[in-house]
Amino acid sequence: MSELEILESIFPDFISTDQSNESNLKLEIPVQLGEPARTVRILPEENGSDYDVLTPILIEPPSVSIRSSWLPPPLVFQLHGLLRDMWRAGDGTWLSPLALSSSDIRTPPRIASLFSSYDDSARSELFSRASYSCAVCLTSVKGTKCLQLACSHVFCRSCLYDYWAFSIAEGSVEKLGCPDPECVKVGRESAEEEIARVVSEQEVRRWRWLKEKIMFEKDPSLVHCPMVFCQNPVPKPKESQTDEGGDRLRICPACSFSFCGFCKRTWHGAVQDCPISQAESVVLEYLAFEENSKERQLMELRFGKIILRKLVAKYQEEQLNKKWLAESTMACPGCALSIEKSLGCNHMTCSRCRMHFCYRCGVKLLPSDPYAHFSDKYGGCYQKLFDFTSEELEWQPMN
Repeated sequence: MSELEILESIFPDFISTDQSNESNLKLEIPVQLGEPARTVRILPEENGSDYDVLTPILIEPPSVSIRSSWLPPPLVFQLHGLLRDMWRAGDGTWLSPLALSSSDIRTPPRIASLFSSYDDSARSELFSRASYSCAVCLTSVKGTKCLQLACSHVFCRSCLYDYWAFSIAEGSVEKLGCPDPECVKVGRESAEEEIARVVSEQEVRRWRWLKEKIMFEKDPSLVHCPMVFCQNPVPKPKESQTDEGGDRLRICPACSFSFCGFCKRTWHGAVQDCPISQAESVVLEYLAFEENSKERQLMELRFGKIILRKLVAKYQEEQLNKKWLAESTMACPGCALSIEKSLGCNHMTCSRCRMHFCYRCGVKLLPSDPYAHFSDKYGGCYQKLFDFTSEELEWQPMN
């Protein structure tokens, strides 16, 4: 029993007795590596990560039972036999030969995430136990009240909050980074995850808004993703990847939604035009500004100068067409087809829906007696079955 007490005093976190049987010892051995072990993921792509700590191996002697999440079954079986042969009462060097002779251990791909999670947990626990000197307030602070930034510099949360919250309040988001002089020189900014661990949620939202505001001021071609749940800023595609029509294409980097930068609808292709109402609003806004003005230049950066010029030309052509249709044609009251009269009387029959109507006023006529409309003394088309010009009225037959 004295040996058990000695072991418990030396390894208080690694040894315990079995609650169901106090004569059994339970060893929870952490795998501490001399140098960080590197795990390599072969498929689907080859990448690796370095870990300082692996998940523990649980051993229950003398009837050895080994449980491990990362050792393959053949190696567990080999280790089981080795430990069973090595177990000797009173031999204190039993654990020393357990060092792995080779790091070439193949494990299932899902183990990589387990290693990463356990390594992060172990690092966090070690960080919380230690004390650190804050370079801002020059006091020693427990790790639970500190934050280690991605650049490995450690500061107390209180100092970081005062510094970052003040910067957010005054709108200086470029100052939200590591306060260390070396990091300030290179302009290292902190990630959103680090900022969210220090300031409040309201301050994080203001930080995001300020970041987006600065992004839009620097790059007018940015547009918001039209998806309600996203609203992420979407940049204009690179010129080398687009043609004239493709300049309107936007692909949200957050939700991968493809849409048109003009009409904000699902991408309809470079050849198909935007809905008239959407394109017209952009053109009207563009024409409202003076030529060569700063506002026009910003819109040209955002949507593309060539595209805007094409839309303006098309819009002006459509306006001329509408003016001509209004002055030279009459819409059928049945199907709204624009009809032009070249010769003849004002009694018209639509070629599409066969509706009878008056070409002068557009009123529907009775198919059984369409000319009654021109005989009504109280109507505006009385005796106007034919419209004669002044030249036609002055015409006289030659003798």
